Amino acid sequence: MKYFWIQLLLIAGSVSMALMFIRTWGQAKNRAWKRIAFSVFVIVNVYAVLRPTDVTWVAHQLGVGRGTDLVLYVMVLAMGFLTLNTFLRFRSLEKKLTDLARTVALAEGARHNDARLGGTPAGVVVTEAVVTEAVVTEAAAVVTEAELKSEPKSEPVDSDTVKA
Repeated sequence: MKYFWIQLLLIAGSVSMALMFIRTWGQAKNRAWKRIAFSVFVIVNVYAVLRPTDVTWVAHQLGVGRGTDLVLYVMVLAMGFLTLNTFLRFRSLEKKLTDLARTVALAEGARHNDARLGGTPAGVVVTEAVVTEAVVTEAAAVVTEAELKSEPKSEPVDSDTVKA
């Protein structure tokens, strides 16, 4: 009964994290291994709160002096994983945003040229982007800089060598 209140607080925190995670359980962004890892984390967390001497025993078996040191080491590893995961997610989103901006810029440029010139010139690839309430659907082909550079360029016409 000596540690009842702190144990109650820690278990309530674990349960609240589990409930918040379960609320987003159906979203596609939560991969299966993340769901399993988080479920195991919550179960181990509740067990460690209820039986702290077992954590100390596991720490001794692994060659760590105290259970609190083991928990600290595991948290450092978890923080490193979370930092790397967040970095990779931001990098992926940044690449998607760059591709979307390029697609929109090409589509706007093609539409502007079409309006100015009165038609679509031959050899110009027109892409479209449809933006509907934060849902972005790209057209079938996304023109990249490499594709633009690889298109054959017409040779300049010399006035002396014009063929009739």
